[in-house]
Amino acid sequence: MPPTNNPTLRLRRLGAELRKLRERAGFTVTEAAAQLGVNQGRVSMIETGRSSLSADRVRAVASAYDCSDEALIDALAAMTGRRTRGWWEEYREHLPAALVDLAELEHHAAGLRVALAMHIPALLQTTDHARALFRAVVPPMRQYEIEHRLTHRIKRQGVLHRENPPPYSAITHESALRMGFGGPDVKRGQLKHLLGMSELPNVTVQVIPFDTEYYPSTGQSFDYIVGPVPQLDTVQLDTHHGGCGFLDAEAQLSKYRAVLDHMESCALGPAESRDFIQSLIQDT
Repeated sequence: MPPTNNPTLRLRRLGAELRKLRERAGFTVTEAAAQLGVNQGRVSMIETGRSSLSADRVRAVASAYDCSDEALIDALAAMTGRRTRGWWEEYREHLPAALVDLAELEHHAAGLRVALAMHIPALLQTTDHARALFRAVVPPMRQYEIEHRLTHRIKRQGVLHRENPPPYSAITHESALRMGFGGPDVKRGQLKHLLGMSELPNVTVQVIPFDTEYYPSTGQSFDYIVGPVPQLDTVQLDTHHGGCGFLDAEAQLSKYRAVLDHMESCALGPAESRDFIQSLIQDT
């Protein structure tokens, strides 16, 4: 297959995982090239996601690297082929690549877990609330930039409403629920929408109230995208400059899983959280 000049995060991740398998097998790039019957440049292109592979080729590479984890091999094979022409591709020329990659990750996710302190989770925001957030960005966005961001965010939310949607677990802080972005009407509409979304069978919302004694977080927002196998999970971190940082090292994944588990344990349960949101609606 011809080289891919602009590989998606998904293809880059496939290459990175194949590199990990090579390193675990103790092969240098030169040794791997000899083992696979290709030149060193081809191995490098594979490991940077710039060379597409067939599922059979991935299985052959895994076999050459003595990988016996069938679940992982199957998951890697499923990531092969040409780039899926999903709805997110229309935004590739208008938004940062990381935001487009995030939508693709969510589309393929086996599950989604998010934690935010100061904001409502993006997939649970109303159009009016999201627009108010984008208008508050520094430096200010142009109107067309706001609309691109807004439509992209709303389309991302479709993952929660499709047939066989992934389970979605969101932890948010009371401070996020009390923020008045867009004014009282927008705030009330957002809280009602959040309450309604929390009643979907695939959606779980938990609130951490102000009087919680233990809060295991620095306040940084992050998404935990669950892959088909734990090795293919991904953490997405929001950054102050508006981009996305992606983490996938085993130690990093383990740390953020533990943080989420601790946050869930100190948050109100789903039913208590719904009651809490309802009380805020009545006070708004």
